[in-house]
Amino acid sequence: MFDRITTTPEIMDGQPTIRGMRFPVKTVVRMVAQGMTDEQIVAEHPDLEPEDIRAALRYAAAVLDSETYLPLTRTA
Repeated sequence: MFDRITTTPEIMDGQPTIRGMRFPVKTVVRMVAQGMTDEQIVAEHPDLEPEDIRAALRYAAAVLDSETYLPLTRTA
């Protein structure tokens, strides 16, 4: 399921990265959250592929399914 997401102790201190590159998953997720399109992300980072972006988002969603959530302000 996460064949594009890798962790290697020697690369980015073991953070989840895209295909063994020095490109953390969290960086991709942040770019999407900031409103960048797939096309903008790939244009700015040509080593990435559109499927890398989808894989990063799937990985982030899976982590949220299995981790403790950050505290948020409660709404009425």
